Amino acid sequence: MFASSRDATPRDIAVQLLSRREYSRAEIAQKLKQKAFDNADIEACLDTLEEQGLQSDARFAESFVRSRIIRGQGVIRIKGELRQRGVNQETLNEALAHVEESEGVDWFELAKETLARRFSSPGENPKERAKRERFLASRGFDFEQIRYALSCL
Repeated sequence: MFASSRDATPRDIAVQLLSRREYSRAEIAQKLKQKAFDNADIEACLDTLEEQGLQSDARFAESFVRSRIIRGQGVIRIKGELRQRGVNQETLNEALAHVEESEGVDWFELAKETLARRFSSPGENPKERAKRERFLASRGFDFEQIRYALSCL
């Protein structure tokens, strides 16, 4: 590591972060701002990292989408979390499309599998059924996907 965080440059800190996992540009900028670096220095550092291929919002978004699919999360939640992390709409849509195509993601089947991991029946009464609907909605699945998952259970 570094002898002291006072000696570390924005690049040192950013590379250290990126050595552990992918980060969006906005996430790195936020972490560097917390270290009291100048905005101009942060932007210059991030531009350089992007030019060198060390930081990529597209790569971050694809990695993020894959990890959330493994967790059983739906497209609505994934999009919301990517937006919170500063990924623009175009990059977000491209990442989703690429992962859906390369991994063959079926959101309806994912909703069904996610529900089956948690519940063994669609619910004996409207209260139980509503609980399952809320569970899937909180995971980011839309109404059609929820309805499909409940019909398959």
